[in-house]
Amino acid sequence: MKFLKAILSAASVTAFVSLAMPTFAQPAFSASTPNAAAQEFLGRWDLTLKSIDHEYPSWIEIDQKDGKLSARFVGRWGNARPLPKVEIRGNHITFVSPKDEEGSKEDMVFDGTLTNNMLSGTTNGPEGTPWTWTGVRAPALHETGAPKWGKPIPLFNGKDLTGWKMTAAGPPSWTVQDGNLVTPGNGPELISDTKVRDFKLHVEFNCGPTSNSGVYLRGRYEVQIETDSVEEPPSHHTGGVYGFIAPSPEQPRTPDTWQTFDITFVGRDVTVVHNGKTVIDHQEIPGITGGALNSREGEPAPIYLQGSEKGHVQFRSIVLTPAEK
Repeated sequence: MKFLKAILSAASVTAFVSLAMPTFAQPAFSASTPNAAAQEFLGRWDLTLKSIDHEYPSWIEIDQKDGKLSARFVGRWGNARPLPKVEIRGNHITFVSPKDEEGSKEDMVFDGTLTNNMLSGTTNGPEGTPWTWTGVRAPALHETGAPKWGKPIPLFNGKDLTGWKMTAAGPPSWTVQDGNLVTPGNGPELISDTKVRDFKLHVEFNCGPTSNSGVYLRGRYEVQIETDSVEEPPSHHTGGVYGFIAPSPEQPRTPDTWQTFDITFVGRDVTVVHNGKTVIDHQEIPGITGGALNSREGEPAPIYLQGSEKGHVQFRSIVLTPAEK
């Protein structure tokens, strides 16, 4: 009994000391924990993922509401999607992109640090090889005043691919048939030689049955063209900015019919007129679409026509009107 009392007495002293002593460990803050330090991470970031032989544009937006962290992420392809995990500890961040979204053997776990308002870190590539990644704050791209428009520039001559280049050699390849530019179907993308910042763009297109393409504005933001996505979210439908903005009112799907887009893009502000009806009216595009040429949102960039999806889409008149500085 005396031995037991001694043990209990010692345990009581230990417990008292443990309660009395302060702790200096810095906790991790996750999606359910308030975090004042997370303020430095909040907002939009343009990311670049670097494998051994390739760079992939990416994007993340980190938010905190009622003390809870959340993030939406654009990976190497696809649209912005919520992440299941984001944690911040001091100047360190960890977030996870699920393997099913990445076509990977394991979840891609991103570990990084924030130094001088820049992110840098590592992740595990889809095959398990180590990758690095960097991030800079996405520019606001606010414009003041109405732009002065320059002279319209036809981007397609109706004869050949002059003024364009494919991202890879075919087959399949882009072709010109009966004066129309035709997507290859599961082939390369087509990139204009002309680079632009703010502009108006007129596009005439004809989408075959169960086909898919898109017009990437500045090579980064896809305005969708499709007849195969009726069961997908509205922002994946023709006239929408893929994954971000749904067209409203959405126009009927009309395969094998010539249609028009008239797009005005200034800063992040986009207006899309589909077949004469305004379906997106001065809305902000938050970030890039998966498959973008790069994530350097502040730079002028080409128009890019998507050829990597299935089926065939034809283009004829493609006219760019740049804004003059």
